[in-house]
Amino acid sequence: MSTLDEIKSKIDIVDLVSEAGVKLRHAGKNYTGFCPFHDNKHTPAFVVWPESGTWRCFGQCNEGGDIFKFVMKREGLDFKDAMKKLALRAGVEIQEYQREAPEVKEAYDHLRKLLEDAVIFYRTQLFNNNTILAYLREKRGLTDATIETFGLGYAPSGYDNALKHFTQRSYSEQDLIDVGLLTDREDGKRYDKFRNRIMIPIRDENGRMAGFGARIVDPNDIPKFLNSPETPIFTKGRLLYGLDRARKPIRMADQAVIVEGYLDVIALHQAGYENVVSPMGTALTEDQLRLLKRSTRRIVLALDPDAAGQKAVLRGLDAARSAMDREGELGFDARGLLKNEARLQADLRVATMPDDLDPDEIVARDKEEWKKLIENAKPIVTHVMESLAVGQNLNDAKVKNQIAAQVLPLIEDLPSPMERDTYRQALSRMLRVDERVLTGTQVQGPAVRRKPRIAGQTQKVDSKPVVMPTVNPLFKIEEYCLGVLLRTPEMLYKLDRKLEEFGLSPLAAEDFGYTDHQLLFGVVRQSIEQDEKDHHHFALTHLPEALEGLSKELLARTEKIDALDDRVLEDLVNRFIDLRRTVAQSNVSQLRFLQEDEQQNGGLNMKAYQEQALQFTRLLQGLDQAKRKLALKRQA
Repeated sequence: MSTLDEIKSKIDIVDLVSEAGVKLRHAGKNYTGFCPFHDNKHTPAFVVWPESGTWRCFGQCNEGGDIFKFVMKREGLDFKDAMKKLALRAGVEIQEYQREAPEVKEAYDHLRKLLEDAVIFYRTQLFNNNTILAYLREKRGLTDATIETFGLGYAPSGYDNALKHFTQRSYSEQDLIDVGLLTDREDGKRYDKFRNRIMIPIRDENGRMAGFGARIVDPNDIPKFLNSPETPIFTKGRLLYGLDRARKPIRMADQAVIVEGYLDVIALHQAGYENVVSPMGTALTEDQLRLLKRSTRRIVLALDPDAAGQKAVLRGLDAARSAMDREGELGFDARGLLKNEARLQADLRVATMPDDLDPDEIVARDKEEWKKLIENAKPIVTHVMESLAVGQNLNDAKVKNQIAAQVLPLIEDLPSPMERDTYRQALSRMLRVDERVLTGTQVQGPAVRRKPRIAGQTQKVDSKPVVMPTVNPLFKIEEYCLGVLLRTPEMLYKLDRKLEEFGLSPLAAEDFGYTDHQLLFGVVRQSIEQDEKDHHHFALTHLPEALEGLSKELLARTEKIDALDDRVLEDLVNRFIDLRRTVAQSNVSQLRFLQEDEQQNGGLNMKAYQEQALQFTRLLQGLDQAKRKLALKRQA
């Protein structure tokens, strides 16, 4: 996730706009108010879309944008200063981006090539070792196809097998140190880090090699699992094993399942459960959960049944609660300022493993049993209550107090009053205490504090939750298209001609709803309008400093796209038609609501709204016609 994406994910646009003095009220899923950028206060023509994190004025301004554009326009800042201001508000640290020199990129590519060669080396060693192969086939139940798909290998016994193999193939010892294949000894000598272990290649979410996980063969060896050390391309807390293969299944299932072991992931994928990933250890990090949040908010923790696994569930709570977008109940205080009481917005559940079995053992016993276990996963609060109670003397008053001290803060974090009441009742039944003790008595421990209501304070008038920006489909379309255009700016020529062929206007910055995307597109457009031959180089060297991190990420995501393929151009045309259509339809719907509202307030702006609605309706008709032409062309 880029710094800009992280800022967007942590700032609620409804909060931001309201704190600028704009009084917002619900209008369906959205909010309306008076535009803060001009003087007309007759009709609330300013609209905020919480789901996409954007706003638009349908009145005199006729402008729109995201949180960055709002701050830029409101405070007269440029994009960089607006980003710094919002980063401070979001608690996001901005790292000064250093342009990656060609030699640095070349060095990273060199390390990844070494890791890919290491995959081949370890795989060859595996298929030359019948004992280890038999273990994977018979003990772990893996097929040869699965072993090949996941690139499993074997690091042979001995201290210099990898050292000799790779130094004889033009790699230096320092290269092997840099990717974590060698270790320095105290006497200054170097030896293979991985010895007599099953080797599991670990790739990032884009499928690029990052490092290895290694499992023991000899049960007397320690530790059981050994990961690559931290390297420039391997950061344990920012990787999830199997995510490169699981991203699409996670989106299709709208659910991610987290297990503890790499071999658990492999076995479950082999059994057809491909929405499964594993962290680089038992503790979940905020970055790992944010990676999953791009695809789903429904997450099941299915960790091993041992004590470490149970502790991991509890340790993961804080990371999970801080990583998910948060929502709150809207209310007005005495000064009319909007307040937001943070509530967890995610469906976190825990699946309990039966009979002290690991996930791979369960699926080997009965594939359908795994499906039922995940379907029956319990809400996180229920699991915490039950886990804390196991083996405890619930007749002991101190034990009751300790459990309540850990569970009550979680209950208070729940967004629904009905849920909070239900869990308090469940906790009181489990502890066999009067529920009033839990609600009326201060419990020792980290209980949640609630601000007292000030006398004369206005009651909450609207209890609908704010929906924080999610992975909006329009946002993802914009990112994909920008990545392709930034990689091959010449595509913009072809794209403009195709759009005009279908009777549509050329691509413009206004086609993008997010400020950083608009600025990035402006650089792409500029690159093809100047005289230098290397448009891509021009774009990269003329990017605003604040966008260099974003551009690097978009280029990485589209590095496998063949811009010369006609299907890529057709795909871009199709996506931009969908993009324009979705925005136009949203604007038409909002204008209809504004017209109804305007009719009740005298109708002074009715004509302007009708004209805008007519323009968008005509645009929709043109887009639908272009869509039909595109479909016919495909069939021809």
